[in-house]
Amino acid sequence: MNRVAIAPPASSWVAIFLMLASGALVAATSLLAKVLGLPGETALGLNPLQVSAGRFFFALCALLLFVLLRPSARPDFAGARWRWHILRSVCGWLGITCMFAAVARMPLAEATAISFLNPLVAMLLAVAMLGEHLNAKKITAAGLAVCGALLILKPGLQAFQPAGVLALGAALFIGFEVIFVKRLSDSEPALRVLLINNSIGAAISVAVAAFVWAWPTGFQWLMLVALGVVMVAAQSLFIQSMKRGEASFVIPALYSVLVFASFYDFLLYGAVPSRSAVAGALLIVSGAMVLAVRRRKR
Repeated sequence: MNRVAIAPPASSWVAIFLMLASGALVAATSLLAKVLGLPGETALGLNPLQVSAGRFFFALCALLLFVLLRPSARPDFAGARWRWHILRSVCGWLGITCMFAAVARMPLAEATAISFLNPLVAMLLAVAMLGEHLNAKKITAAGLAVCGALLILKPGLQAFQPAGVLALGAALFIGFEVIFVKRLSDSEPALRVLLINNSIGAAISVAVAAFVWAWPTGFQWLMLVALGVVMVAAQSLFIQSMKRGEASFVIPALYSVLVFASFYDFLLYGAVPSRSAVAGALLIVSGAMVLAVRRRKR
């Protein structure tokens, strides 16, 4: 069939803008986590377990406030698939905690790039758990991403970053989370998923953080509140973007997270990615986009 270039509808461009805004906020959450994890002039950095507890707890508070102000939006919890919710929340908590630990120990942009391996992890898990099949496109995407990760991590060299293993852990757990989200997306409304996820995440993370608790300063409390609120805003923008545009059209815009992370890291810390890190990040993003983008035939 002949391919004819057709301009996307206006709603699709709104979806792109919403996805870019979501990417900016996702990168901001990693930046907030990095600031919280680094020692300051008046206080020590917070443990990543405590940072992730703040993320889930205050995200839950923001959601509950929204439901309180708009009672009509309150979801019905009857029929919720609790097994998948629990598995998704545990993997999400582990992934976020690993990511927060990584960004406190390595450049923000490089940790973000490695975490973009999660679509490839999800692809392999889908083959094993959901019975999906490998094809040339998927194998190519995996090869690009693995080469990119090797360029950033530099295994076997003096420049090897052990913190990169934490970012790899984040990609692994988030990949599992993606599989469980797929199981939930067909039957669960978005607000119910957000409420259950953040409720379970808050319960787990606060309980675990109690073992490493250090009382935050006033500034750190503000940062923890901001972390939770910004994360919920990012999730909401992502959902709204997906509602307004085709996934294959809007998902590539999510990789703007890497651009925003690089900009934030340079602005605050003067960090300039090395050539190998830039090349590795481009390969990882290319691999992820190979999976996300489909050719639309008309």
